[in-house]
Amino acid sequence: MTYPEDQIPDVSRCGWVPPHDPLYTHYHDTEWGRPNYDSKSLFSKLMQDGQQAGLAWITILRKREHMLKVYDNFDPDIVAHYTDRDVERLLTDRGIIRSRPKINAAIGNSECYVRMRDEEGIDFGEFLWSHVGGKPIVNRWKNFNDMPVQSPESGALSANLKNRGFKFVGPVILYAFMQAVGMVNDHEISCHAYADCSVNT
Repeated sequence: MTYPEDQIPDVSRCGWVPPHDPLYTHYHDTEWGRPNYDSKSLFSKLMQDGQQAGLAWITILRKREHMLKVYDNFDPDIVAHYTDRDVERLLTDRGIIRSRPKINAAIGNSECYVRMRDEEGIDFGEFLWSHVGGKPIVNRWKNFNDMPVQSPESGALSANLKNRGFKFVGPVILYAFMQAVGMVNDHEISCHAYADCSVNT
């Protein structure tokens, strides 16, 4: 979703947000940093961040609607059963990131998700949030340039996911993911969304 181009709210935002970009401002205002506890939604977002590896997030954001459509919203119960035909279908789709390693990772990660849930009885959302004590870590940044690119928590989560067979889950990717799903509130303190994203602490 995006704002109509002439209806971007005039509010204070984090310094990394292009002020006149309706897609980016909408993403920041309505999604980034807002705590998300739903297991499948979190898994989908983790797969989107894995697609970003080596690229700018705006690249993924512009492709996201189509990417979610052709990847069945990254529903692990569906993607875990993708076949070689699905891989080839995705590799020929110009609307997504056409990377065989990333496509294979999405399939393999879906298998890991299903195995955790069905064989170990682990709720994916609870597993993720346990790495931050079940509630958002609230930072107090005045300038987004002061934010780290990883943390001890993202490092621990990365190691745990890798041990379970997940791919494209390095500590830098994981920190960006944790910021995006509200596990870490890294909105600048002057940003209009800072207080809203701190309510669950």
